[in-house]
Amino acid sequence: MVPEREAGLRAALVSLVRRTSREVQAVAGVSFDLAPDEIVGFLGPNGAGKTTTLQMLSGLLLPCAGAVQVLGFVPERREKAFLRQITPVMGQRHQLVWDIPALDSFDLQRAVYQIPEAEFRRTRDDLIDLLDIGAIVQKPVRNLSLGERMKVEITAALLHRPKVLFLDAPTIGLDVTLQRRIRTFSGEYNQRYGASVILTSHYMADVEALCRRVIVIHHGQLLFDGDLSSRVERFAAFKTLSSPSSIRAAP
Repeated sequence: MVPEREAGLRAALVSLVRRTSREVQAVAGVSFDLAPDEIVGFLGPNGAGKTTTLQMLSGLLLPCAGAVQVLGFVPERREKAFLRQITPVMGQRHQLVWDIPALDSFDLQRAVYQIPEAEFRRTRDDLIDLLDIGAIVQKPVRNLSLGERMKVEITAALLHRPKVLFLDAPTIGLDVTLQRRIRTFSGEYNQRYGASVILTSHYMADVEALCRRVIVIHHGQLLFDGDLSSRVERFAAFKTLSSPSSIRAAP
């Protein structure tokens, strides 16, 4: 239910004693399967229901109807065995402690997920190498730029080597160079650890670089689920127009 009221002081006073609301279906009739090792682009305009869908898949939201399964688990139950195999990576998510170096926050993640020490060090060093963040992980997080902070946030989210990644606009707000670096890293992580990935992005370059399959939703409804190449012209940021050679301008 979404609360709503008209503008003005009188409406504000009335809303204190009698609130009005309307029901909004954020997602309805969306159904799809994801294969192991697959990277799928999850597309749609703002408000289409992309983030809501990912939050239901990761167990952060409870669906009112229908059934959701990820890796054989029901996400809303938030079982430990399930949480150890997935991770949501949000574009502006903050999970690192602000005043300590990223390396110390990584150790906190190891304790939370009970990762064996040797396995943790191997994974941590692999991720640091893949994202090229060796020079910044000893700095307090508050001293990092947005792009640097995003890279260490992603590292922290992947230390337990999840089998399913929900990447919700991971490159938003980053410059072109960092966008390319995050895209490259996502593909390399998928290949190295065999993770399945659902990627939402407002940048077609992200989707074209990583995904062969795309799912498109609008107003919470599934519009398309199939090969990217058959949809890329429709959703590209520009079109190329050409005139037949037989058409000539009038004298």
